[in-house]
Amino acid sequence: MKVKFFERFDYFIIVCIVVLSAMGVAFIYSSAIDSSGILQNSDYKKQAVWCAVGLVFMIATAIFDYRFFKRYAIAIGITLVVALIATRLFGKTVNNAKSWLGFYGLGIQPSEPGKIMFIIFLAWFLERSDKDNPLKRFFMALCFTLVPIGLILLQPDLGTALVYFPIFFVMCYIANIPLRYLLPVLCTGILTIVFIMIPLWQQFILQKPIYLVTILSDKTNMIAISLTLLSIMILSLLGYRYTKKKYFYWIVYVCSILLIAYTLAFCGLKILTKESHKYQRNRIIAFLNPAYDPQGAGYNVSSAKIAIGSGGMFGQGFKMGNQSHLKFVPEQSTDFIFSILSEEIGFIGGLIVFICFLVIMLRIIIAARSTSNVFGSYICAGILGMLFFHFLVNIGMDIGLMPVMGIPLPFVSYGGSAYITNCIAMGLVMSVASRKLDFGIMNSLQ
Repeated sequence: MKVKFFERFDYFIIVCIVVLSAMGVAFIYSSAIDSSGILQNSDYKKQAVWCAVGLVFMIATAIFDYRFFKRYAIAIGITLVVALIATRLFGKTVNNAKSWLGFYGLGIQPSEPGKIMFIIFLAWFLERSDKDNPLKRFFMALCFTLVPIGLILLQPDLGTALVYFPIFFVMCYIANIPLRYLLPVLCTGILTIVFIMIPLWQQFILQKPIYLVTILSDKTNMIAISLTLLSIMILSLLGYRYTKKKYFYWIVYVCSILLIAYTLAFCGLKILTKESHKYQRNRIIAFLNPAYDPQGAGYNVSSAKIAIGSGGMFGQGFKMGNQSHLKFVPEQSTDFIFSILSEEIGFIGGLIVFICFLVIMLRIIIAARSTSNVFGSYICAGILGMLFFHFLVNIGMDIGLMPVMGIPLPFVSYGGSAYITNCIAMGLVMSVASRKLDFGIMNSLQ
């Protein structure tokens, strides 16, 4: 089936991206103006250039047959790992993370395009292993996911590393990997976060010891609890083998989650106590109680919430936001751009952003469901997980429902690597959608 040139594009997606991009450039410009009305930088010009380049990449990717990438999926995965290792060894540090590589005066953040590379590789693997044992398939996919996550955490860039998890979960769910394998990973992650936050809450907010909380961070208790859980698991495995009673299986299931989460949390707390990771610890404490350090870690979130609240229904007017132009909101062109947008064009402006993202995500779902190509469906699923996580966390940061993790708002926040990556992702979605029944030129790859 031949597809006409103009039918290769999803104009709903394109219109929404153009609207979000225009808002991004406008409010990056607005955020650069100080209280005297003087423009402090030309970041909005750079963003406009990146928007133009990104849209070209998006159109080119939409025209290009996405199935071509399947042939080189292994090479793409290896390239991702090599790029992340090179970043760790030779990268330059920006905002406390060695996450940038520089080439002839230009900089790129490999972990950003790395998301697309990871999606392509994982989509190839999940399609190729469709007939394999589900447990083996899940375990291999998890190992492939932990490699880039581990390398990104070494930078350290927690926010970007976390994006790979929703990509993994959504793609594995669409690939029919049983929930009994996926849920333990999700529960382990949630419990690890809880086990990290509770001792920090006790030490820095409550500021008095609670025995049940203290055992989470004491080395002797940690060893004793871990050995106890391990012993229960071994005895339950023996009980299940000889009696086949189902409750032994569930005891092992629960204890393994608790053991892994507790161990990870203990290691995480030890890392967060180091002076080099103080800023990450302070972000978590600020999330638990922004009033704890209102001039320090809690300042960003408090200022962003004030900006959003002061916008009201229609906002204070373009270039008229007090919080932004008096520089009360830090990182206002990147992490907290939604707060500046909401302050100046109010609830209506925020609603436009929500509607645009809703339309984009619905179009991704339609593309994933309508294609007859499994590889393409998995790619759409990974992009959906990536986009939804970025949207959820960035907006959540601005309104105080998520800890600050340095996650940009797609197509709106300042940044070239992230913008171009998101445009390529949307191009892939349109490439999948326009070839949903096209088995012609790349049939040999199926």
